[in-house]
Amino acid sequence: MSKLPIFMTCLLIFAILLITFSTSSSAIPVTFNVADLGARPDGTTDSTQAFVNAWARACGSTVAATIYVPLGRFLLRNVVFNGKDCKNNNIVVRIDGTLVAPADYNFIRNVNHWIFFEHVDGVSVLGGIFDSQGAGLWTCKRAGHNGCPNGATTLGFSKSKNITINGLTSVNSKMYHIDIDNCKNVEIQGVRVTAPGDSPNTDGIHIQSDGVTILNSIIATGDDCISIGPGTTNLWIQNVICGPGHGISVGSLGKKLQEAGVENVTVKSVTFRGTENGVRIKSWGRPSNGFSRNIVFEHVLMIDVQNPIIIDQNYCPDSKHCPHKASGVQISDVTNKDIHGTSASEVAVKFACSSKHPCFEITVEDVNLTYKNQQAQSSCSDAFGSASGLILPAISCL
Repeated sequence: MSKLPIFMTCLLIFAILLITFSTSSSAIPVTFNVADLGARPDGTTDSTQAFVNAWARACGSTVAATIYVPLGRFLLRNVVFNGKDCKNNNIVVRIDGTLVAPADYNFIRNVNHWIFFEHVDGVSVLGGIFDSQGAGLWTCKRAGHNGCPNGATTLGFSKSKNITINGLTSVNSKMYHIDIDNCKNVEIQGVRVTAPGDSPNTDGIHIQSDGVTILNSIIATGDDCISIGPGTTNLWIQNVICGPGHGISVGSLGKKLQEAGVENVTVKSVTFRGTENGVRIKSWGRPSNGFSRNIVFEHVLMIDVQNPIIIDQNYCPDSKHCPHKASGVQISDVTNKDIHGTSASEVAVKFACSSKHPCFEITVEDVNLTYKNQQAQSSCSDAFGSASGLILPAISCL
């Protein structure tokens, strides 16, 4: 038997094995540990560049990549993770440690976000503590100093899709804690947000996006637990505990004359504890082409909430630019179902709709709210719809 066919057969088998090994090995996910790239877990050494380098490597990888942040405190200045030129749409940022912002707000005074992702696809942020150290800026704002910056939002995503945020804790933000703007397909789950009840402008989660889900989260802050801005569609909120804070707010809407609307929002199985508001829709009292429709609030528990159910279309902070004007925002198809508990004010249900564009298709079903163990009151103007089941307090205009 000739040795050539045997040699060729062995060569062919070797080539097949080599190709198989190369293919399988190329699919093995890679991990970039920020500590290996120079990050120091001491809370005082600037580790920003190590995170930037880790992102560049993850973006350049053609296989799934993990950026790993080990235990410790890592000081970061403001950083932008841009995915415009990424080859990778499967990047996990897994955080066991704590990210710390500079306590002196002047280090990042002129930026909108502390940690910012834009133009990314398929990014997951898992775990970790984000400590924005916002107390110094809050003190400046409370004192009314003119030189106070707005402050940086802790974590932002913009113009991105297929995003997951899971198990993250955000404490003491200088501005909003989490901001999701112009994104698609975002899941936020198991998030904990903490800031004092008197910390200014510290919204827990701000949404202006399509297809966002918020599940199983606890939010205690000084402004809206969740604020829902213009252009939000297909939002699902479930199993959230809110308080202290200003509640869950659709709006404010109608600040601009030309403005995208809000539609298809469901808020379900939520508890409010000691908040300023419960479920709220608010719009500026001035002309606008905005709208809010197909909004559902159901299975809600109120515990000592100042304004458990409220539509306010006369929003006009400091009475500037809008006194004596009617809101142009059209509110319709709003359902309040199975809402019960206690109000901290006598008026537990307030519908103050626009005189020029009244609310319509407002549905109230099975609502039972009391005030100091007695019957609460309601207030209703320019709202039309229906009421069914047990309704306490009674709502005269429905």
